[in-house]
Amino acid sequence: MALHKLSFILILILTWPLRWLPYRAIHRLGAFLGTCAYFCIPKFRKRALSNLALASSLNLSADQIRYLAKASLQNLMTGCLEYAKFASEKQISKVATCLNPDQADRLMKENKPVIFFCGHQSNWEILFLEGTSRMPGVAIGRPIKNAYLYNWVLAIRQKFGGKMIAPQNAIREGLRGLKKGCFLGIVGDQGMPDSGYSSPFFGRSAWTSPIAAMLCHRTGSPIIVATTLRKEGRYFIHYSDPIWPRSEEPMEKEIDRLMRASLAELEKSIGENPGQWLWTHNRWKQQTPEKLKRKFRHESILIILPKEKEELESLLPCLSTFREIYPHEFITVYAPNAYRDQIDLKEAEIVGYGNENELLKEDFRFKLIFNFTDFKGVKTHFEKLAAFHVVTKKDLQKLANVKAPLSAVLKKALLRTYAS
Repeated sequence: MALHKLSFILILILTWPLRWLPYRAIHRLGAFLGTCAYFCIPKFRKRALSNLALASSLNLSADQIRYLAKASLQNLMTGCLEYAKFASEKQISKVATCLNPDQADRLMKENKPVIFFCGHQSNWEILFLEGTSRMPGVAIGRPIKNAYLYNWVLAIRQKFGGKMIAPQNAIREGLRGLKKGCFLGIVGDQGMPDSGYSSPFFGRSAWTSPIAAMLCHRTGSPIIVATTLRKEGRYFIHYSDPIWPRSEEPMEKEIDRLMRASLAELEKSIGENPGQWLWTHNRWKQQTPEKLKRKFRHESILIILPKEKEELESLLPCLSTFREIYPHEFITVYAPNAYRDQIDLKEAEIVGYGNENELLKEDFRFKLIFNFTDFKGVKTHFEKLAAFHVVTKKDLQKLANVKAPLSAVLKKALLRTYAS
């Protein structure tokens, strides 16, 4: 607790001068710090690079991926710096403009409160600040561990009369807010594998909380997708047309339709300015923490099979274990061309190769590599791209510390708890 207080005081001291800087100067400073973070913080860089590569519907080149990863970190750092400025801002209209507020304003005045569905674009705090400066609102917000810092952030978010709701109270407090005539704000682009609902996002299945659709169907309140763009020192907010529920349709069917429509609107806006989205967030994570050890909890996995016939054939029966451990993850298998057609792994991408050089492609997707070859350049190559870990058979055996078939070794090495 003392460390949290000390770090909070340090943050206040370091950011205090930002209150007197114009927004454009803060944005330039954020761009500089974001560039430094790109080169100096591999964790952020790799996650952004990998996630951009995973967004298959964007069809980005390697150069575009690098450019947008850097832009995303610049955007993130800019947003962090702006908290100090927002803390002292008395008129949010100086920095933010809603381009088309009329329809939402009319619905609110007609006692048809709106559910605003948004994402981690530019500075997502601006949506609630601008919205509550014009109309009553509540929003769902996840607390952070440092209570001192969170109370400061909370004061900023609620400075124009809005109220934040903890996720565990989201449905009850969200319903209460809507009944009182407040709008409800929901950040709907967070990866939530425990939600039980998934749908495509930039070409890949992603888990998402369906609370917005559930409350929409239950209350009859429309969903409006709110998007934002940072441009020339200002923020420009746009509201989509209302997405209305069909009360006569079954809830399960409607939840899927409402979520897909909302996410499609958000995805379209992100695609127009991808550098202003939070690509460092694990949007496509597929598992909750309790099953896998942290080191091996990644959603994009590459398995490299050896060229030696005997060694390769000994590995084939173990491939199904990967799918058992990673039931929803995106798995790619590099296999020798001669054996490519023999590889059987459910919903995996199978890629053939002829020699070591063909393995060393500039592919940023993979965060975790299982390398069963003796090729020396694999580890260095993929760790320079986006891989957090490159693991060999020897590494697995050392981690498992047990003499057993490879399937058992995999489970013992990767899983948090494993009963043989």
